[in-house]
Amino acid sequence: MARSDQPVDVAIIGAGPAGLTAAYQLTKAGYSVTVIEKDPAQVGGISRTVEHEGFRFDIGGHRFFSKSREVVDLWNEILPHDFIDRPRMSRIYYQGRFYSYPLRAFEALRNLGLIRSALCMASYAKARLFPIKEVRSFEDWVVNQFGRRLYSIFFKTYTEKVWGMACDTMSADWAAQRIKGLSLGAAVLDGLKRSLGLNKKPNDGMGAKTLLEHFRYPRLGPGMMWDAARDHVVAGGNRVLMGHALKQLSLDQVTGRWRVTAITQDSETVAIDAAHVISSAPMRELVGRIHPIPHALGNALALGYRDFLTVALMIRSEELFPDNWIYIHDPRVKVGRVQNFRSWSPEMVPDPQIACVGLEYFCFEGDGLWSASDDELIALATSEMETMGLIKGDQVVGGAVVRQEKAYPVYDETYAANVAAIRAELETHYPTLHLVGRNGMHRYNNQDHAMMTAMLTVRNIQAGEKIYDIWQVNEDAEYHEAGQEAQEKPALTQGERAALASVRPVPARAA
Repeated sequence: MARSDQPVDVAIIGAGPAGLTAAYQLTKAGYSVTVIEKDPAQVGGISRTVEHEGFRFDIGGHRFFSKSREVVDLWNEILPHDFIDRPRMSRIYYQGRFYSYPLRAFEALRNLGLIRSALCMASYAKARLFPIKEVRSFEDWVVNQFGRRLYSIFFKTYTEKVWGMACDTMSADWAAQRIKGLSLGAAVLDGLKRSLGLNKKPNDGMGAKTLLEHFRYPRLGPGMMWDAARDHVVAGGNRVLMGHALKQLSLDQVTGRWRVTAITQDSETVAIDAAHVISSAPMRELVGRIHPIPHALGNALALGYRDFLTVALMIRSEELFPDNWIYIHDPRVKVGRVQNFRSWSPEMVPDPQIACVGLEYFCFEGDGLWSASDDELIALATSEMETMGLIKGDQVVGGAVVRQEKAYPVYDETYAANVAAIRAELETHYPTLHLVGRNGMHRYNNQDHAMMTAMLTVRNIQAGEKIYDIWQVNEDAEYHEAGQEAQEKPALTQGERAALASVRPVPARAA
């Protein structure tokens, strides 16, 4: 059975942070909007919060921090009364030892030992004196920045766990984007200050980057934010259709309007007539559903994704460890990161006698990890927590598994050329199709950057022309742990200035 909806100004594909940000702002501006979301029950995408027997846990950790005053203001507007301030603590687990993150110089020296530390510094000096001249990969870039020994200790194992590919096949430009702004010298100086207790305040954004000591967080997890955004959209007279997967979209060359069809789990088809489409769907899926088939379909099919699953363990213990999360660099175990949800918010854990931790495993849909049963994954997570000395197996009293497909776009050697080809064709032939967010643009946007791409897209729609190039958002992105949150209303951020293709006022929409 098929049905057609009333025409709308904008159809939005995906109810994650980018899609719901766009829907929220368009609703406020008086536009008619329909959002389609494949998940049958939850909005927020990878930023949702899952509940299991009263325990709440994230699909990955999501700190609410941004250098954009506009993003911070929007968070406060959507969720004005439910943020809490949380202390930030994270460590690296490597060869049975814990390293503070960011590193503390004396602690790292003690853990590595004098000889290994000296070899690391010698390796760093060699890399600076004789750098790899033709930088082709993530490995080349990091070795040039930190030396091969530090690369092997603090980058290689964890990175290959996350991405499921060798570091020498990963894109160097992705490394430059995610790690730029941090130098070994700055890290050592910062570590010395921390070790001596001298680094009490974050910097003013002008000097070496420091790492946040506190962050804000919704008291019941990030899902609170996106549930509230959805509720605002619906209260404003617009719709969020859950359990509706994108089937096809096509542009009427005569009217210039889009026909977006979605299919439910019961095989009911819904057709949406829209002047604009905003998509945060994975780029590969979107291009494959455009009719007629774009020339860049081959480029889209070449794009890869890394999938992800969380194993939440309920553990009889008042407190296991104080960290919000621990990065696992140990090759003996498959887990990549361990979250402690009580440290994110005490309200996430209803029983003070039972802790809830989330073990994060990075995988590909259909591989051994992804296909394992929930019981097998809970047993694996329990065993690996024992291997690391964090618990005893008989402390585990429950568990749950959540699988997240296409959690991370893959940044291999060909992704940039493929994305460029897709972007060129879509922008030329479909100017009213707007790509936003991490998967929509196939780039590593943090939550606030994904939101900013949606906010600038809304401005473009309001203007009736492209006044912002959203592909410039996050070009100046600092390492996601770093910096100081926006406090006062600034002029445009550097990324927004770069995104501004031409400065002209945005006309008000006619009533």
